[in-house]
Amino acid sequence: MAALAQSIRRSAIGLGLFAIITGGSIAVTQALTEERIQEEAARAEARALFEIIPESQHDNDLLNDRVQLPASERLATPGPVTVWVARQGGAPTGFIMPAVAPDGYSGDIRLLVGIDLEGTVLGVRVVSHRETPGLGDRIETKKSDWIYSFEGRSLDNPEPRNWNVKKNGGVFDQFTGATITPRAVVKAVQKSLVYFRQNRREILNRLEETS
Repeated sequence: MAALAQSIRRSAIGLGLFAIITGGSIAVTQALTEERIQEEAARAEARALFEIIPESQHDNDLLNDRVQLPASERLATPGPVTVWVARQGGAPTGFIMPAVAPDGYSGDIRLLVGIDLEGTVLGVRVVSHRETPGLGDRIETKKSDWIYSFEGRSLDNPEPRNWNVKKNGGVFDQFTGATITPRAVVKAVQKSLVYFRQNRREILNRLEETS
């Protein structure tokens, strides 16, 4: 019995040490991975900003020129909205705001939407999503040019009732085998434009205050 008890204790100690070492390794790996993920997300966001408003179209430090706009459920982002401002000669010419399409096929689709001071879309980019590879991921620029179809659009172009995919009577293409994803993005971009129209005066005041 003594030998059995001793064997059980050794096994328990061994299992305990294994659990501690394994848990520590997982924690360290997770911390390192999370940091890399955040760095990659920041780089992707910076690339997207300059794709929406290229450096040739502004002369300020776009990455660090930011203001806060009123919070809104339309954008599906918590709290005040931090936007990036593009300027020429100190005068604001447009801004880029974050938006979320919460009704993607596989969850949230996070976007950046560039809008000029008249309410026209300068560009849209997807910065993160979990849509199905080969189907919903065609919202990425490296998979298709679909996302470029928003450039030059506004709330009146097309008319509000046509802000949808063609399958639902709108003007935007859907993907073969994937309608939910593009429909969610279209809706999110339209909501961003509605947000701008409803808050236009306050938004312009905020942008000009920091000129």
